[in-house]
Amino acid sequence: MQHTPLHELVVAAHTPFHADGSLAPEVVPAQAEFLAARGTRTVFITGSTGESHSVTCGEKLAIYQAWAAAGPANGLRVIAHVGSNCIGDSQTLARSARECGFVAISALAPSYFKPAGVAGLVDVCAAIASAAPETPFYYYDIPALTGLTLPMERFLTEAAGIPNLAGIKFTNPDLVSYRRSLGVAGDRYDLPWGVDEMLLAALATGARGGVGSTYNWAPDLYRKLIAAFGSGDMAEAQRLQSLSIAMIDAIAATGFLGTAKALMGRLGVPVGPARLPLGNPSPAQVDTLIETLKRLEIPGLF
Repeated sequence: MQHTPLHELVVAAHTPFHADGSLAPEVVPAQAEFLAARGTRTVFITGSTGESHSVTCGEKLAIYQAWAAAGPANGLRVIAHVGSNCIGDSQTLARSARECGFVAISALAPSYFKPAGVAGLVDVCAAIASAAPETPFYYYDIPALTGLTLPMERFLTEAAGIPNLAGIKFTNPDLVSYRRSLGVAGDRYDLPWGVDEMLLAALATGARGGVGSTYNWAPDLYRKLIAAFGSGDMAEAQRLQSLSIAMIDAIAATGFLGTAKALMGRLGVPVGPARLPLGNPSPAQVDTLIETLKRLEIPGLF
């Protein structure tokens, strides 16, 4: 297995829908072109930002096919989230991702019937990863959504027998756990950070890359933040992180995911609304958001 670590900003892409909520895979080429034009090199599809649990297995397969064409056409590497409450579906998705030539797969834990502990989680990940044995596999740790909180440093140790384990997509704000996990990972495993509003703290803790939804429209903000941190200009890095937090707060005020998709629409990429059970903002609320974001002067946004 050959894999390039995710020491970069990886965009967590939205799953596009029509206004009536039906799947809109024909929008994927516009997404890919938009992201590539802003310097993105790698996308993470059908994850939390992609409304994974609100999209059927068949719909995910259709999105995979769309990205299998649009990604390479725009110079983008594609990582597919394949997690599901049904391990069989996860294996089907993993095989499809392999056939599509994606550079990696990832899976969060089942969240209805949950693994009882680290050993159970390792069994789940091994079953999924084995369906695409030559494709790098990332466990996706996001306790806020799965309700599963386990020590990731123990997972890395106990999952060492999974041949294609590449690391963990760490969407967990516990920086102590992150530091412990980085210590275990060494150079063997890759641990991209997944909480955009805490990127600076993660960099100070040892992060070398991240996967995030706000990188869809504000990658320049985070590139400048990373550059400021790298040059030792902590005051500027802190200012940019505060700007990130203010941007996220403004979007989340009317429901983060639905509002983020509406923002993408205003930027020329019609990814449509969020599906139930999530809500969507009114046009007036989006107007207000745009005014707020312009006042914030987010680098490269408008």
